[in-house]
Parts: sequence; structure tokens; C-alpha cells
Amino acid sequence: MAAVQRNRGPSAAPAALPSLGGTRSSYRERVADALRAALIAGELRAGEVYSAPTLAVRFGVSATPVREAMLDLAKEGLVDTVPNKGFRVTAVSEKQLDEYKHIRALIEIPTTAELATSADAAALEALRPVAREIVTAAADGDLIAYVEADIRFHLGLLALSGNDHLVEVVGDLRKRSRLYGLQALVDAGRLQASAEEHLEILDALLARDEDAVRAVMTRHLGHVRGMWAAG
Repeated sequence: MAAVQRNRGPSAAPAALPSLGGTRSSYRERVADALRAALIAGELRAGEVYSAPTLAVRFGVSATPVREAMLDLAKEGLVDTVPNKGFRVTAVSEKQLDEYKHIRALIEIPTTAELATSADAAALEALRPVAREIVTAAADGDLIAYVEADIRFHLGLLALSGNDHLVEVVGDLRKRSRLYGLQALVDAGRLQASAEEHLEILDALLARDEDAVRAVMTRHLGHVRGMWAAG
């Protein structure tokens, strides 16, 4: 499916859901993943109310899986149900964003660095196409595809640690984050640099350079918090 791009005018043709990859078991789950990516990318704004039919038209799908997916997101605290109107996107404070980044740094930096000595080279190389998807999405200004591929890349890396609960915790933190500054970074030509850091991480891992992995991951998460604050 074609990826959704930002800045669509009111008369633009409805866009389709992004291709999500992976092995999601149902279309409802795929729709929920795409909506999460739209939330994280700031495509769906905090405080605004969206109806399932409106989102269905926007994403080029039927209303039923959108409504079901939004109910799933409500259970996760990402949206609130507004009777007879739809769903309101929940707000995330600066304090919460700082806390998310701090927890992610505590988990992701050492875990990813340890992969320099433990991860299989073939498993690492298998993530290179995803890293390239991130770079391409950044170049195209395709924010939802960028976020979706970024999540797959980082959770895929963490999965190589063999700790499923760790992956679940980081995945939840990512769901709750908001990157409202993404479009500003696209406009300024700065998103590309953050995108290319994913390739740097892989190269450092394959070089078995734990210190380099730690340095790139530290820089990368610093950029991520900068994106959160840029909105």
C-alpha cells in the first residue's frame, strides 16, 4: 500500500495506509499500527477529535476496522472515546517526553551496544533494508512511513537480545511518544541526518565496535528528543 504523506490539502485524494511489513495477524492490527504511526508522527494532533468515518476516508479504508483499531488505541491510553463524536487524541507533556527518553536511554543504549558482541551478522544485515526505508522516507518527507520503519528497526534490533519483555516495554514507550517536530525537520532538511544514523548503528554493530554503537545511539536518542521538543 502507498505511504501516507503530510500536508495533504482538503481536495487531495485520500491516501492509503502505509505498508507495515511484518506478520500482523489481522487487518485491524495493521490499521491500528498505521494509526499509531500517524499519532507518533503528529499527523493526528493532541486534543483534536477524529471520527472513524473521517479517518477511514483519509486513509482509504472502511470505517469498521478504523473504529475497532481506535478502540484498541483507547485501551492503550493513546486516545479517549468521545460519545457520538469519535476519538480525542491524548496529550503528552514535556515532562512525560523527558521521562520516556530517559527510560529509553537506560534500556536501548546498553542493550544495543551489547549486540556488538552477541548479535549474528546475518541478523543485523537483515535490518539494513529497513534502515534504508527510513532514509528513503526521510528524503520523501513521508512521516508515517518514517515512523513505522523506525519502530520496526529499533524493536527488531532489541529483539536480537532475546528479551521479549524489554522489547514490549520499549514498544509501549514508543507508542506513547509524539514527534510533533518531524515536519519542521523535513522542511529544514535535518531529518535525513537522523535517518542515516540507523545505517551508522548497523555499521558499528557489524564492526563489533561497542563504544561506537553506544556513541551513535546516544546521539540518535538525543536527536529524537529534539524532534519531540520541536513541535
